[in-house]
Amino acid sequence: MTAVRREHYWYVVAESRELTRDAVLARKVLDEWLVVFRGPDGAPAVLRDRCMHRHAPLSKGTLRDGVLQCAYHGWSYDQHGVVVAVPAEGERFKQVKRRCAKAFAVREQDGFVYVRLADDGPTDITPFAMPHWGEDGWRHVRLVNTFANNVTNCAENFIDVPHTVFVHPGIFRVSHGQRITADVTRTGGSVHVHYHGETDNLGWFRRFLNPDGGSIQHRDSFHAPNVTEVEYTFGPDRRLYIISQSVPEEDMRTRVYTTLSYSFGIFSRSRVLDKITKRVLRYQGQAVIDQDLEALADQGRVLDKYGTDFQNTSADAIHVLVESLQAAIAEGTDPRTLPERSASIAFVI
Repeated sequence: MTAVRREHYWYVVAESRELTRDAVLARKVLDEWLVVFRGPDGAPAVLRDRCMHRHAPLSKGTLRDGVLQCAYHGWSYDQHGVVVAVPAEGERFKQVKRRCAKAFAVREQDGFVYVRLADDGPTDITPFAMPHWGEDGWRHVRLVNTFANNVTNCAENFIDVPHTVFVHPGIFRVSHGQRITADVTRTGGSVHVHYHGETDNLGWFRRFLNPDGGSIQHRDSFHAPNVTEVEYTFGPDRRLYIISQSVPEEDMRTRVYTTLSYSFGIFSRSRVLDKITKRVLRYQGQAVIDQDLEALADQGRVLDKYGTDFQNTSADAIHVLVESLQAAIAEGTDPRTLPERSASIAFVI
């Protein structure tokens, strides 16, 4: 059985739109310092953020025709990390094999640039495919935030319903004492949750998402090691996906790329109405995230002092299964090989 480590997965390092031809971005994934830029052919490149000469950060350098020049002594690197110029050597310069910065595998899809840190490992692990990206009738809003907590706690928060009536009262939900049931399944390296009995308890946002009070279908998923997927269907023609990719910069620092993908009928087809929709979703989405940023930072400080000793209820079966996938990866086991597990839960909101 092939061992699987966190370095074998693909992580977002940038949005395609921010990686312009002259952009040089500093990023961190799993405590590895990275520099991200586009080579002469426009394809993205990711190198270790360290010049081979005197170890200055390459992210402080400049990009000229797809060649990255270090700001300290001018050593220049191509998209593969090969040193192609050393100003101090002048005409005596020649390429030397050992003069090559560490380069990482990179892919660009669905408006994201992904990196994989490992050189080996399973070839069937691929970047997460964004639902409905580029399809007619679908629009997208993206938000980027940095959380003072780890990936697992962030992911659990993003698919945790009970906390919403306390952290987001009025904005997203109001406590109605309503009993919700759900079916939870762990399979193929993912945890899927299908909720039953949910109505229009969505705070003031229901006037926008579900103004007619139609039926609601709600499904959540976690895909190891770092992707959460929240899906809402309102009535016959309104659908909303909230996809969060939690990128581990450090153990307790997580950069989260949140994509709100939606198809709202006439609101998506009309250019004027879609501008309004985007503004509402961006404002509302960030307002909810701001509250979660504070809640997770508070949790992180307590964890730092007292460690992890969670007391679970039956409704926390979702978190327990998520943590079982993360534990498998920590042990070098492919989480997709774990046996299927299912549970039925109930809680009141």
